[in-house]
Amino acid sequence: MTDTPFHDLDAYVALPRLGGLALSPDGTRLVTGVAELDADGTRYRTALWEVDPAGEAPARRLTRGAAGESGPVFTPDGDLLFRSARPDPDATGETEPPTALWRLPAAGGEAAPAGSRPGGISAVAVAADAGTVVVSSPTLPGAVTTDDDEQRRTARTEGKVTAILHTGYPVRHWDHDLGPAEERLLLASPEDTDPWTDLTPAPGRALDETAFDVSPDGGSVVTGWYRAHGHGTWRPGLVVVDTATGEHRDLTDDDGHEYGAPRISPDGRTVVALRERVSTPEVAPRIDLVLVPLAGGAPRPVAPGWDRWPTAARWTRDGSALIVTADENGRGPLFRVDPGATPQDDTVTRLTGDHGTYSDPCPSPDGRWVYALRHAYDAPPAPVRVPADGRDADPELLPAPAAAAPVLPGTLTELETTAADGTRVRAWLVLPDGADAEHPAPLLLWIHGGPLASWNAWSWRWNPWLMAARGWAVLLPDPALSTGYGQDFVQRGWGAWGGAPFTDLMAATDAAVARPEIDGTRTAAMGGSFGGYMANWVAGHTDRFAAVVTHASLWALDQFGPTTDHAEYWLTEMTPAMAQANSPHHHADAIVTPMLVIHGDRDHRVPIGEGLRLWWDLVSRQADPDANPHRFLYFPDENHWVLAPNHAKVWYRTVWAFLDYHVLGAEWETPHLLR
Repeated sequence: MTDTPFHDLDAYVALPRLGGLALSPDGTRLVTGVAELDADGTRYRTALWEVDPAGEAPARRLTRGAAGESGPVFTPDGDLLFRSARPDPDATGETEPPTALWRLPAAGGEAAPAGSRPGGISAVAVAADAGTVVVSSPTLPGAVTTDDDEQRRTARTEGKVTAILHTGYPVRHWDHDLGPAEERLLLASPEDTDPWTDLTPAPGRALDETAFDVSPDGGSVVTGWYRAHGHGTWRPGLVVVDTATGEHRDLTDDDGHEYGAPRISPDGRTVVALRERVSTPEVAPRIDLVLVPLAGGAPRPVAPGWDRWPTAARWTRDGSALIVTADENGRGPLFRVDPGATPQDDTVTRLTGDHGTYSDPCPSPDGRWVYALRHAYDAPPAPVRVPADGRDADPELLPAPAAAAPVLPGTLTELETTAADGTRVRAWLVLPDGADAEHPAPLLLWIHGGPLASWNAWSWRWNPWLMAARGWAVLLPDPALSTGYGQDFVQRGWGAWGGAPFTDLMAATDAAVARPEIDGTRTAAMGGSFGGYMANWVAGHTDRFAAVVTHASLWALDQFGPTTDHAEYWLTEMTPAMAQANSPHHHADAIVTPMLVIHGDRDHRVPIGEGLRLWWDLVSRQADPDANPHRFLYFPDENHWVLAPNHAKVWYRTVWAFLDYHVLGAEWETPHLLR
């Protein structure tokens, strides 16, 4: 058996990771980010690399800043803008600089500062023709100018004040507090006294977690814009901002949908956006694409008969078609959508026919290619190109910045079964090297989060090959609520998490243990977030598994709903009666399987109270404290995912120790940094 990076956790976390892709206006340069482990092994630092779209020249590194670089965007003349917290060589003082905008000239030379703000630069967009630059930047509510914002921040720092006065909802998002700063859109005005013109002087929380685009002529910005709707709810629509006057105009109405991810067509006349139907506890959401005239008008659905949820859309350079990504059947292909005379005449063509998932699509100016990052559960992200006019084509790998994809300690295969109601259920199955009928492998059922998601893409954080390297087979099923199988498949589990999603998981497990390479007497279940919810539900409804690992999990739904960072969304997902019927905590008395509970204190999506209550409900049922089979791995300064590489290693080592002890019969060994 060949050792791989998956056999050595230190080697694994040190593997470089690609993310993001930008194409120059002339189509001759691709830029991607490569994250590498820093010297102390506690975080990743990203550098920008150039990739040859023709697939001939090797990749070359563009940046080497100690603070890292991200968010590459090209200007019309080929200069590269990016964001970095590297120090300005002309600045004075010793304070740590905020994330600023930098410009790397197309003709070569050193990158130079292109603009900064006291709160940093969050995102940047550039007009394709005019070169107008618009950024988003966190700004204190009362600030009028850049200097004003700086003075207010200094006063808070010197006064050692971190308090935030809220007037609305929400107040948190995933792992960070919202406020006191608010995102604003700023127009670069380098010739003025203040180098930024504020296009959104008093947005409140309207621009939190939204995306924006600039029209090719630089005259308009289209952005997501949240509006409060009473009773603590808020919904994003689309707003057009005139860059000359600052005038705002609603592009979409409150029509029972949420809108986001706008992209303006090359001729500046049409906006394509993602539209999500606001769900109710009885009816699941639905995501589709719409076209909206920039001048105003009703949204036009794109390919309304296409039973898939798009995840991103990009215009071809001539504006005649859209390149779209969407989950499908455990994959994430590239699609081409050609609008017809009416929505019913729209045609959808699948460009890629392999088992990969694609992101960051970049159509070439000449219309021949679509560049993208391609990954799958047996391949980390890598740059590729695909014919823009093909059908079910295989991707062509481009020379990548990172080394060749790591050798895997096993094989990936596909599994299908039929649920009790006759519905097809599919999964990926990772088999370790050497697994066969004479040497069957123990099985780990790994349940995905979401729940509106799919096991269809490489994950550096949730990686089954680390388990395969230790001899485990890993089942990655897509139960009811998973995306890529049509609207009805989502609806099967909507508002009833303990129903079809659970029985689908058990059906997939039955199919896996029926294979000769699997040892059905040695099994475990694991999941995070919604997957953690399902792990808790599994523990309370079956004793078939020898161990259960539950990460960042929902336990008591009556408690979770009002305390999660977006309680307003939960109101559209379950009624109180549904939450009671589907809450795992009601089945605590039935749990006989040893459980490893994992939670981070900075998790605002699934608050730490869920983990604490689960832990109490487990230990309070143990009469003999010395015989407690359960464990609680607590991270005081981690979020929903436990992302720091040093903590990810502790996470895996604890999971391995727990599974080895309860499933494989090994001696218990506490990871050395937890002793």
